[in-house]
Order: sequence, then structure tokens, then C-alpha cells
Amino acid sequence: MGDRWQVEVDRSICIGSAQCVHHAPDGFRLDPGRQSHPVDPETDANEQILEAAESCPVEAIMITLLGSGEPVFPPED
Repeated sequence: MGDRWQVEVDRSICIGSAQCVHHAPDGFRLDPGRQSHPVDPETDANEQILEAAESCPVEAIMITLLGSGEPVFPPED
């Protein structure tokens, strides 16, 4: 069994660029206010979700390992 992730979007800094939707169309949606949210906040680890987080121009997407809370993205410095 692979890793499971908790995916969150900090809606206070999301600018609605839709890069997350472009990179992971099954993983993110924009609401009517053009704010992003994950389709499923608890998901299997996958490259599209990670690419979406990495592509966010304001780093509004946080990914952590379910259970431990260990950061996946952004990585700890």
C-alpha cells in the first residue's frame, strides 16, 4: 500500500491562477469565487497532485502525509 496524503489549499493566498486544475484536473476545482480546493482532501500519493502544488505561483497548496503530518510539499527547509 502506498502513501496517503492530506491536501490543503490556503484560500487566503490562493489567487485563482488555475495551475493546479491544469496539472491535476481530477484533483482540484475552482469554486465560483475562483478559489481552489482539493476534490478529495485525503488522497493516494500521486505525481499530478505534487506537480499541481509545485506549479502554484503563490505556494497555496500544502501536502502532508496522512497520519504523521510529515510535510511532502512544500518541503521543510
